[in-house]
Amino acid sequence: MDDSDPLSGIRLDGLALRAPCAADAGRIADLANDYEIAKMTTNLPFPYRRQDAEAFFARMEAADRAREAVFVIEDAAAGPVGMIGFHVSGTLGPEIGYWIGRPFWGRGLATRAAGAALAWASQTWRRKVVVSGHFADNPASGRVLEKAGFLYTGEIQRRRSVARGAVAPTRMMVWLA
Repeated sequence: MDDSDPLSGIRLDGLALRAPCAADAGRIADLANDYEIAKMTTNLPFPYRRQDAEAFFARMEAADRAREAVFVIEDAAAGPVGMIGFHVSGTLGPEIGYWIGRPFWGRGLATRAAGAALAWASQTWRRKVVVSGHFADNPASGRVLEKAGFLYTGEIQRRRSVARGAVAPTRMMVWLA
């Protein structure tokens, strides 16, 4: 990893987390344009188009990288398979969020990416606390977060999902370095 750019990349065996680039927009839009993915996030619209990906990438390029960071999750064989990132949460620490394209579900990619991203946040940002949550109707995301070291706080928030156009109960979790 190039220490001069905090988003230069994280390498794992067969998997990498790296800053998104313009060339990723089509692939990311194709993968994210799936209601089953979008409805389990707070901010992905549905349908999700290339211009949505381009606008998101531009916003993240302009973001304060000391407070907000996003990575493309890239499989060595398949290319980009999803996204993971840290966003300002207004609580104890940054909030991590992620999604994986449906063709790549069940392969442990989200768990591996979350673990690597948390190590990055701890080492690069010196974060000791990261928060997250998952919609109550998405227990698979809860298992990913548990495997990455998150613990349930007991708090359930009502969070809006853009794709659903509705509020859903969200089980909150915390990770401590």
